[in-house]
Amino acid sequence: METIKRMLQDRISGRIAPGKAVLIFGARRVGKTVLLRRLIKEYPGKTMLLNGEDYDTLALLENRTAANYRHLLEGIDLLAIDEAQGIPDIGNILKLIVDEVEGIRVVASGSSSFDLLNKAGEPLVGRSTQFLLTPFSKKEIAQNETMLETRQNLESRLIYGSYPEVVMLESFERKTDYLRDIVGAYLLKDILAIDGLKNSAKMKNLLRLIAFQMGHEVSCDELGRQLGMSKTTVEKYLDLLSKVFVVYRLGAYSRNLRKEVTKAGKWYFYDNGIRNAVIGNFNPLAVRQDVGALWENYLIGERLKANVNEGLNKKFYFWRTYNNQEIDLIEESPDALTALEFKWGGKNPAVPNIFAEAYPNAVYHVVNRENYQDFI
Repeated sequence: METIKRMLQDRISGRIAPGKAVLIFGARRVGKTVLLRRLIKEYPGKTMLLNGEDYDTLALLENRTAANYRHLLEGIDLLAIDEAQGIPDIGNILKLIVDEVEGIRVVASGSSSFDLLNKAGEPLVGRSTQFLLTPFSKKEIAQNETMLETRQNLESRLIYGSYPEVVMLESFERKTDYLRDIVGAYLLKDILAIDGLKNSAKMKNLLRLIAFQMGHEVSCDELGRQLGMSKTTVEKYLDLLSKVFVVYRLGAYSRNLRKEVTKAGKWYFYDNGIRNAVIGNFNPLAVRQDVGALWENYLIGERLKANVNEGLNKKFYFWRTYNNQEIDLIEESPDALTALEFKWGGKNPAVPNIFAEAYPNAVYHVVNRENYQDFI
């Protein structure tokens, strides 16, 4: 398969400007380095690429003076920094560079939002734009795939996900090995390194519980009881897992009708393959009990990817009443409310009456295997 152009590339290129920094976040192995190199290759001016995990880079940036950075970047139009989370106090370094080196443009990528988002975010207020790079979206893969091939590859996407290298690999055995390697070697690396957590076993057990409850409402109290940890610790771990882009939370949608659930949350994985690797299940769909959950996770993930890739600024929720009328996904934008129900089988349920009465202007769709390509 040929190299796939990322949908974010043109949007990022459009934000590269003198005295500004573009920050690219994303989980490990989603293709940030490839995207950064492509941006550099196609940039018309003179560029410099640094790697935040390289000792020479740390040495170059260690002398934090305007004079040093002006000397280092003399004649450079675009500075690109990969793995920027590896550079201590990266936010203030980038601020000094964009403030003091006249005309410099900066693009930095990081696998964790800890240092970049929290420590780079504050110093760079007003000077930066942030983008999230996800695993491949169906729209990106479609550059090299016909609609027929997309239908034929649907089972593979539900089981193995859409990480760039997974999509490129031919055999299911190699896809499985690759995903197991990511989960074993990379998934929790940022959390364990940056937060200093000693008990990675409990973090992994929590991730497994979330994986088995994917698409169901999750109680932090109940998870804490199962894992022998406090509710506060569970909430902290889930926050960390979301900050390294392994999982994300959907809250409940409500305009404060008495019958609507308001405080519950559901957790989903950014990628089906990572979820299946966490629980060690790569079995075919025909023998699985969780096809509905995989379908829901995949489709919500694709809607999320479209939101970040195209800058749609939608907010995502689920909806449920206390007597268990529910809708899988609610998308709220300033001028529209869309309700989506995901069905792997042939069912075509009508919109719940309570929802239709409360939100008469909302658009409602049932998404199944026959029409899903229209929605992703």
